[in-house]
Amino acid sequence: MTGAAAMDQRDRARGTLLGLALGDALGMPTQGFPREVIAERYGVLNEFHAGPPDNEISAGQPAGQVTDDTDQALIVARLLIEGNGTVDPHRLVTELLDWQLRMQRRGSADLLGPSTQRALRAAAGGVPEDRTGRWGDTNGAAMRVAPVGIAWPGDDLGRLVTAVHQASKVTHDTGSAISGAAAVAAAVSSGVAGHPLSASLVLASTAADLGAQLGHYTAGANVAARIRLALRLARGEDRVKAVRALHDVIGVGVATSEAVPTALGLVAIAGDNLWDATRLAASLGGDCDTIAAMVGAIVGAHRGSADVPPSIRSELATANPDLDLDRIADELLAIRDAISDGRVTP
Repeated sequence: MTGAAAMDQRDRARGTLLGLALGDALGMPTQGFPREVIAERYGVLNEFHAGPPDNEISAGQPAGQVTDDTDQALIVARLLIEGNGTVDPHRLVTELLDWQLRMQRRGSADLLGPSTQRALRAAAGGVPEDRTGRWGDTNGAAMRVAPVGIAWPGDDLGRLVTAVHQASKVTHDTGSAISGAAAVAAAVSSGVAGHPLSASLVLASTAADLGAQLGHYTAGANVAARIRLALRLARGEDRVKAVRALHDVIGVGVATSEAVPTALGLVAIAGDNLWDATRLAASLGGDCDTIAAMVGAIVGAHRGSADVPPSIRSELATANPDLDLDRIADELLAIRDAISDGRVTP
């Protein structure tokens, strides 16, 4: 791919990682708060804020700093690059444990999620790899899956969903978690390919259906069905009421069946502008840094980076000087091209 089309795709791939980090950093100070507290204190966020003293998770973190959502997504990205499109599960376990140790040394309370913690304890205890993710049904797989969507084309949806499962199962090997992660990866992959947002949201729902057939069973709501419900709620003419419906009916918790459908509903509401979409998601309450990271990745895959004010991009880069998002996006895109051309068959 050459010329303007290649540049457009590169901007969309870069926009994916920028949007993920942007949503994550915006939601850092508000995560865990009720929506009403955020509305009273910040309104709809229009800038980065430091972690406030009364936030048990992010207190003391500098304004614009990313959290585990971005850090873990970039771990997956680096392993995808090393593995030419596949993630070595043993390396993922090691990298996640090393990351948590670094965060503990820094005094951070924003550590690995419940499913990942459980899986890593199991791995350390000698549980076989095909069982460590047996009960992982929270949104950790979905929050870090965007790099898979950049690296893997979605024209063969079954193959993309299989890649999602391969990259996620060591910590999240349940139908619910894979369903949600598949939806996010499919929406990102579709956006990077240049498809319209409306088509990508339909593809996300289909991918969720496929993902639900993989991994182990856990009781809970059907993720694909809740995605379709969230998209119906998002079609309301009144944007404020639609957002409220997502919050109240779908939910903003860490369960995949809440966070992923709500994220896709927010994308349907505000997906025409990356900056507005991430601000809206980060103001929602609950697990809003993760929801905003997923929203940002999907909208960024469709919009690129043009919607983000230069001052905001500069502040994000200053607060996180080691992210190197553009280079990582370019290397993931090179894997995508190699897979598409048949030069790499992971």
